[in-house]
Amino acid sequence: MRIAVVGATGMVGEIMLKVLAERNFPVTELIPVASERSVGKEIEYKGTKYKVVGMQTAVDMKADIAVFSAGGDTSLEWAPKFAAAGTTVIDNSSAWRMDPTKKLVVPEINASVLTKEDKIIANPNCSTIQMVLALAPLHRKYNIQRIIVSTYQSITGTGVKAVKQLENEYAGIQGDMAYKYPIHRNAIPHCDSFEENGYTKEEMKLVRETQKILGDNTIRVTATAVRVPVVGGHSEAVNVEFTNDFDVNEVREILHHTDGVVVQDNLDTFTYPMPLYAEGKNDVFVGRIRRDESQPNTLNMWIVADNLRKGAATNTIQIAEYLIQAGLV
Repeated sequence: MRIAVVGATGMVGEIMLKVLAERNFPVTELIPVASERSVGKEIEYKGTKYKVVGMQTAVDMKADIAVFSAGGDTSLEWAPKFAAAGTTVIDNSSAWRMDPTKKLVVPEINASVLTKEDKIIANPNCSTIQMVLALAPLHRKYNIQRIIVSTYQSITGTGVKAVKQLENEYAGIQGDMAYKYPIHRNAIPHCDSFEENGYTKEEMKLVRETQKILGDNTIRVTATAVRVPVVGGHSEAVNVEFTNDFDVNEVREILHHTDGVVVQDNLDTFTYPMPLYAEGKNDVFVGRIRRDESQPNTLNMWIVADNLRKGAATNTIQIAEYLIQAGLV
């Protein structure tokens, strides 16, 4: 497998390289790709150094699979060029997610929708992935009617500049600001830009992508996305209303047997998911599972995952693994 990593020098690109190595992905040739200013730099993968190449060079090298984490504009311009050269693109930006001709995939849920004809595949938003992974088996069993989600999102979702801002503020140093306000000792109810309806793009991604991945446009979703001074991962308080009633212990049992989900839910030992312990892990952690006593058939959950791992790099690599296993590349 000739694998191109587009955006190899970025935060998610670096994690993609780590995940490829950890999972012993069958790479026969690695093609690290980045913008012109990074061309010629060296990156290390499994003890070997590779020179970063530019976009057109990478297209011409005709990789089997290209994993993209280079921003929406780059994906819109270059993903079709890679695809035209016969490369299957798995894109981590928002560029193709809501395109009706493109598949939006969380492998544990809907990888079976993929075919050989899918040359550009969309990776969902990090907040959406961790939520739907926990909700998909419950939707099959109890039928979701409505979701209310509040997110507590890591600064790593913004990028290196945000991490530096927090470090500077900890140290009392003036520096570049990734946000309009301080993030140290603060919570900013503003992730991504605002849309005309008063919601942010991040909030609307949770609405639209959830419906697309679960294949059900009747699911009502409302979201509030908040940036918090955390590095390890995203947390979500999720309130789910079902058509059918449920048993809380059965919910735990269903989640316990769901691939990629780890249940951490023991109040006696104060066991519940936290981003501090999710960092660097590929699973989605679920806890604080309890009935909403204010209305029927409604459940509360707390869902945590490393947004750079399952929320981005790991999910992308899992899609690539599925393509190989299913003989689609």
